Amino acid sequence: MCPRATAGRPGLRERKKVQTRQAIRKAAYRLFAEDGYDATPVDRIAAEADVSPSTVFRYFPTKEDIVLTDEYDDGMLDALRNRPAGEPPLDALRAVMHETLTMVLADPDECAELVQRQLLVRDVPAIRGRSLETMTATGRLLGAVVADRTGRSPDDLEIRVFIAAVFGSLHETTMYWAENGLANDALVPLLNRAFDVLSDGLHL
Repeated sequence: MCPRATAGRPGLRERKKVQTRQAIRKAAYRLFAEDGYDATPVDRIAAEADVSPSTVFRYFPTKEDIVLTDEYDDGMLDALRNRPAGEPPLDALRAVMHETLTMVLADPDECAELVQRQLLVRDVPAIRGRSLETMTATGRLLGAVVADRTGRSPDDLEIRVFIAAVFGSLHETTMYWAENGLANDALVPLLNRAFDVLSDGLHL
């Protein structure tokens, strides 16, 4: 979940694609809230979003991807690349995730979707399984950037463990926040606590 960055203002075609993705996703979330995930077929989502089922699958290869895909993936990579040279990797990712979450929390609709997404990941096995796949794929992309910044190989065990720990922390933090119905402004401090554990260890 990271802001999508583009060079300058995106063109009309790209803006229309984003609008279509958002319309499908918002329609799906409304229906999932009303009737449940399993009881909501893709053709009903398509009708709610005023598109064809084939259009839904063009933007989202699986029904689970409607829940898990957002407009935030590409931007994290660019933001991480643009962090100051020599900055410790954990500090760089902390700053990038702060920026990302601040953007999400500033939009009530996106914030509500984040809560709903986390609860769907918790409650729906198909989404939970697909979430692991997408998290792994995004982690490999981020790992490549971290490796480049640190002069390591993306396949180094240390890089893979580091990225897995960061993503695990983000997942558990947002899940804890969503499950406990905490205030929006509690999420970033919670993420700080999680990253402090990664940085300093668990003190008993």
